[in-house]
Amino acid sequence: MADPVSWLLIEPGWKVLAADGSGVGTVAEVTGEPEADIFDGLEITTGVLSKPRYVPAEQVGEIEEGTVHLSLTPAQVEQLGN
Repeated sequence: MADPVSWLLIEPGWKVLAADGSGVGTVAEVTGEPEADIFDGLEITTGVLSKPRYVPAEQVGEIEEGTVHLSLTPAQVEQLGN
């Protein structure tokens, strides 16, 4: 397992994994206030034609170089934004 990194390093295109380790999308945008170190959440895309889904910071688990782990199941990710 890779070393955890700060939310400030997250970049668009990073893999997003559900709580079970399955891939659920990629990072589209990171929201927050870097100057105050306040992380609000992520917008993720789950497919080529899907609209971005917002994931609140409270649902983001471990962050590793290139990968963001969520505390949500794949079914819960599908319900985001609905």
